[in-house]
Amino acid sequence: MSIFKSVKDRASVLTQRALHLGGDFSHPISDDGDTPDYVDPETQLQHHDYENLPHVDFWGPDRPTTTFIDADSGFITASTEGNGSLPDNFNVYRIYEDRASRMGDEPLYTFKVGGEWMSKTANETLADIRAVAKGLIHMGFRKGDGCAFMCHTSYDWDVFDAALLAVGGVLATVYDTDSAEQIRNIVDNSDATLLVVETKDMLKKTELAKRDCPTLKTVMCLENGAIDELKVYGRQLSDRQLDERIASVGLHDLCSIVYTSGSTSAPKGVEMTHAHYCATATNLPDYMPDLLHDKKNRVLLFLPQAHSFARAINYICVASNIHIYIANGIKTLTGDLKVARPHIMIVVPRVLEKVYNAASQKAGNGPKGRVFAASVVAAQKYMQELSERGQASRFATMRRNAFDPLVYAQIRDVLGGCARWIVTGGAPLDPELMAFFRGAGVPVYEGYGLTETTAPCAFNPIGVPYHQGSVGIPFPGFELRIGDGNEIQVKGTAVFPRYHKNEEQTEASFTDDGWYATGDLGRLDDDGFLYIIGRKKDLIITAGGKNVSPGPMEEVIQRCPLVSQALVLGDKRPFISALITLDPDALRAWLAKKGLDADMTMEDAAVNPVVRAEVQKWVDQANEGVSRAESVRKFIILPEEFSQKNGLMTASMKIIRPKVIKRYTELLNTQMYTKRNPAEKMQ
Repeated sequence: MSIFKSVKDRASVLTQRALHLGGDFSHPISDDGDTPDYVDPETQLQHHDYENLPHVDFWGPDRPTTTFIDADSGFITASTEGNGSLPDNFNVYRIYEDRASRMGDEPLYTFKVGGEWMSKTANETLADIRAVAKGLIHMGFRKGDGCAFMCHTSYDWDVFDAALLAVGGVLATVYDTDSAEQIRNIVDNSDATLLVVETKDMLKKTELAKRDCPTLKTVMCLENGAIDELKVYGRQLSDRQLDERIASVGLHDLCSIVYTSGSTSAPKGVEMTHAHYCATATNLPDYMPDLLHDKKNRVLLFLPQAHSFARAINYICVASNIHIYIANGIKTLTGDLKVARPHIMIVVPRVLEKVYNAASQKAGNGPKGRVFAASVVAAQKYMQELSERGQASRFATMRRNAFDPLVYAQIRDVLGGCARWIVTGGAPLDPELMAFFRGAGVPVYEGYGLTETTAPCAFNPIGVPYHQGSVGIPFPGFELRIGDGNEIQVKGTAVFPRYHKNEEQTEASFTDDGWYATGDLGRLDDDGFLYIIGRKKDLIITAGGKNVSPGPMEEVIQRCPLVSQALVLGDKRPFISALITLDPDALRAWLAKKGLDADMTMEDAAVNPVVRAEVQKWVDQANEGVSRAESVRKFIILPEEFSQKNGLMTASMKIIRPKVIKRYTELLNTQMYTKRNPAEKMQ
């Protein structure tokens, strides 16, 4: 053994002892043992007694965030001022037109074609949009006509979307993973006259729509040359004819129907006007000019633009001065990051979880693993002090800095090495994981929004003080309040007006005074920072009448390196239980380190006592902060993950709770909730 290695190993052991790390250190860890992981919404008091309100902060230039008690409702409310009203003739096309007028010869999009990267300037992009728009008019597409569009995030997605909206079309979004039946339902509900799909495989899924949807006239496929076909048709139209059509499209015209993921109920079509997207797109660059008006900055987009989150971000980026890179998807993300080296990224929590898991697995369980474990504690403690006191102690800062070249810098390099603002949304990010990344100098910021709010309605801009667990302040142009039962309610220009052909759901979604009732539960502090504490629709009411919010407990169980997903159950059942799935890659590596058969089947792993014992540690940890009535008494490890392929996850990566319960009804009834005999009941 070299002297260097001996010293390094000794330092690792001393570090482990100093930090009270055991040999079974787990990732990530919670250092705050006094704070329960479970928050019962019923125990959260309403906020009617703040002494220092109203309170005003300026996190953006000349854009105040005000927190106050509303005189009419008595609810605590926060709002962030946005830009003034847009002209009535403004529409999504004008965002691209404005970009071309400002930065016409500079690259707007960079993307892959046949495995090679290529760029399009703002002028070239606008020319492509206009050519396709002319083709749509020539083929008889009228203002107000519907088009269902199925395509993964790509340059073609952006061009076709902008062209369709330019001529007054209504785009109904279809996820590139949707089934034939889902395509038919969307075409039917949206009254689409045109259906455009990306690939020949997708084209095979359109037969039901062609058979059953009376409004559908034309089906086109991008892989079969649809874009070029439209451009050829468009040559028959003059610029004047196109400009007349564009001028007829107003700010408040319907431009899209975006279908909710259906994780808690049947998908609903959310009606969006040009005003919704344009308000979101034009507000953020002016709120964060140092980041978004700097043309040296780059963003990497890869999330599906069929979802409002990714689509709204694309419009924001076009309205700014930054350079947009488009990845082919999560599968190629590692390589694409090396090319794009983005300053801005929009991600879902699962991406960050995979980055963390890869780093922890690379470190292993030896001396490097102990160093990595110590770095996790150092980062989390550092951020905890920042959150609680506004600044970290000298010791916490020095300890955190010591790990920067050894651990944190490598993680930043994996993410391209230039990141300044990584926004995570779509699902909650584990607060402990957030604390690790932020402490490691990875600028992860959590936000909150829904399809119904054009995605972001709360966010953490660069420069706001770190508030652990908060999803941020109101997005510019939004008001947030905490209503009856701690429900988060929203108002703003970008809040949807109605569900398409669904007046019953529309009426149920708004309060009597016109606020959108999200169904999410939260609290606001006196600085206007929002915290999510649960969801009404996910509340479990046990047979004993106990209300349990499963989300926080699921987050803790999913911190187990072996676990891919956890679903806490127990509605109308005698006790709380959980269905748990394993991460195959993490499992194989862990089994090998334990000296077990790394090639065992997932069926064998699901019942393996050593695997179950490891998962049990995390179930126990989730149970620590709750009463026995709220704790997970029993769990079953499943041999397969919840996925889109088996119909148990939405395209936005949310578990569809009702479908999981239906699929595993027999398992739940025969193995989870077995009936006890009278003798057992007497014990």
